[in-house]
Amino acid sequence: MPALPFLDTRVPGAVGASLVPPGPTMAPADIAALVASLRASLTASVAPVADVTGLGEVATGPMLVIDRATWVSANADMAATMLAEGAGEPWPVAQRMRDTIEGRLNGAQLGGLLAVLSSRILGQYLPFLRTPTLVVVAPNVIKVERELNVCPADFRLWVCLHEQTHRLQFARAPWLRGYLIERVGRLLRAGDDSTPRAQRPSSLLEVVTTPEQHVVLEEVTAAMSLLEGYADDMMDRVGPAVVPSVATIRRQFNQRRARGGWTRVVNKLLSMDLKLAQYRDGAAFCRAVIAEVGVEGLNRVYDAAPNLPTPAEIADPHRWVARVHG
Repeated sequence: MPALPFLDTRVPGAVGASLVPPGPTMAPADIAALVASLRASLTASVAPVADVTGLGEVATGPMLVIDRATWVSANADMAATMLAEGAGEPWPVAQRMRDTIEGRLNGAQLGGLLAVLSSRILGQYLPFLRTPTLVVVAPNVIKVERELNVCPADFRLWVCLHEQTHRLQFARAPWLRGYLIERVGRLLRAGDDSTPRAQRPSSLLEVVTTPEQHVVLEEVTAAMSLLEGYADDMMDRVGPAVVPSVATIRRQFNQRRARGGWTRVVNKLLSMDLKLAQYRDGAAFCRAVIAEVGVEGLNRVYDAAPNLPTPAEIADPHRWVARVHG
């Protein structure tokens, strides 16, 4: 079995918080108004999501409005929890100076990546914290809504609808947390592979993954495509009765996602293009399944792990319907 990498879990949060780029400049009164508005949107998003998804209102845990540094800290804590639980054995303790340096360098790299991502995340459900928490990142929400020139109240609620959907997904499928952590463990154990690569890696993801890890990543990608695509579709299904300008927001937001130039280069390097593909492919899968068996039929994916779509089924939704509903 490959040895687990050394990681000083105290480092990512500290390094990441020190590197977080500043957010939009706002007066204290405007910040307070933004936070109050987002808190109200979080509360207002619960009932519409429960209604349109049919997942029920059984989710618990905090719903918080945070800044970028707090997002980095929360994700560093979540990464440490996932690594510890996924390893299935005590995380290695550095015994030599070289191990100590390796652990700190690995922690610094993770912190640097989180710092870069901290300015790009609007909201997130954090199911791997000790207390699962839904967060929205206030400076990023105000930045994007200004760029899109959309109705602030509508956009804030729209963002919360997406994250609220994730919250209900994990509440409906409590096994999902363990499923994903188990995959993390398999990724950790598949990390020692000297097999030569057929071509030069084109993203950070390919640099840090082996062929064996790619097999596991395909399973994780299929699951994440389902989760992200489902949330992306449901936030629009809530409709103009709840978010009057939803069509305009979706059009503007999709145009922003499709930006080229330097943005596309950065997305490729950070593997954010994979994330965008998850939204696109997962939403297409969900729409196709709903057309055949309705939302309740799609919700069978939350009954048990075998009901999750395979990568092939994400590309061909009818195969999933035939397997699960056949």
